Amino acid sequence: MAAFAMAAIVLTPLLATPAQADLRVDIDKSSQRMSVRVDGAPRYSWPVSTGRRGYGTPSGTFHPQAMMRRYFSRKYYNSPMPHAIFFHHGFAIHGTTDLSRLGGPASHGCIRLHPSHAAALFALVQREGARNTTIRISN
Repeated sequence: MAAFAMAAIVLTPLLATPAQADLRVDIDKSSQRMSVRVDGAPRYSWPVSTGRRGYGTPSGTFHPQAMMRRYFSRKYYNSPMPHAIFFHHGFAIHGTTDLSRLGGPASHGCIRLHPSHAAALFALVQREGARNTTIRISN
């Protein structure tokens, strides 16, 4: 009986830990769209702006490296980058105030989103965890 009680005490924290989902963020540079899937189920589809001519957005598979709710670019005129999810050598997914350019290449290489979409994605990555998040960028 004591062994059963001890096993219950040891297992309780493991069972109380919420399961974390597989979060997948796909960015298609040719269509300037981002799709977000949680455990394979479509969750969001949003227009984005990736790098304009002369400022490429890297292609490949990445994972979040750092997240900053409020950030200002040190490289580009202290430009605001709200809800920034950095994924590769200073490149990030972040909100923008330049809404009229969403859906077409316009950035210095980052992936720009509507501020409310950036906030939703940021919260989702925080909830599911950076380790469980894959960012895939294709041409």
